[in-house]
Amino acid sequence: MKLISWNVNGLRAALRAGLADFLAREQPDVLCLQEIKATPADVDASVFDGYHVTWNPAVRKGYSGVLIATRDRPHTTSAGLGLPEHDEEGRVLVTELDDLQVATVYTPNAQRGLTRLDYRLEWDRQFTRWLRARNRKKPVVVCGDFNCAHEEIDLANPRENRRNAGFTDEERAGFSALLEAGFTDAFRALHPGEPGHYSWWTYRSDARARNIGWRLDYWLVSDALRPRLRRTALLREVMGSDHCPVLLELDGPSAPGAPPP
Repeated sequence: MKLISWNVNGLRAALRAGLADFLAREQPDVLCLQEIKATPADVDASVFDGYHVTWNPAVRKGYSGVLIATRDRPHTTSAGLGLPEHDEEGRVLVTELDDLQVATVYTPNAQRGLTRLDYRLEWDRQFTRWLRARNRKKPVVVCGDFNCAHEEIDLANPRENRRNAGFTDEERAGFSALLEAGFTDAFRALHPGEPGHYSWWTYRSDARARNIGWRLDYWLVSDALRPRLRRTALLREVMGSDHCPVLLELDGPSAPGAPPP
């Protein structure tokens, strides 16, 4: 089973940059996109031919938003955490397949000066609670832009970025709590101790070419699914966003469902 997650930083921009060609080339069973900044009416739906697509756009136009596209028809889909104070920004989506659930998240950024850190930490607590409850019903794989470099190895300049958004002690502790709720960081499980692997680079200072980046994008696998973990990779060579796609492969494909209409 092949799954791909990507913060596209604008779906319309990603389509102009070759998202359709990328999708045709990779042909994932599941595609999760974050920060789509669009609604179904804004794009040519043919790019998702062969997929069942579920959207959760933000109420605010041109902001945030996530979607999940699956080859198999999902049993159920659900948008948001079920909390009005958190759900207007279109940040969470989950779809249930035969043998697992796939969730995607675009975690709020604490912002420059940590002006949104308190909100971010409350979000982390609520999201972890929600994900733990979902995982009790059926094992979950969850992906997306978590806006956190978990360990010092997950960014190029940890010392210089202490107390910056995405690398505060509080955010890192929140990510640890998420793992302790029954999840495995798929990339670190297969690439322990390997430095220099990042998924986001600022557009400034030629950072991507110099690989001065952060690993903000993850696949987290329910501990119950860890034996199925086969491969994961950060597809740094794929352009079109300031983030790169993140690949996950699991042994044992989800049982076939109904084909798309």
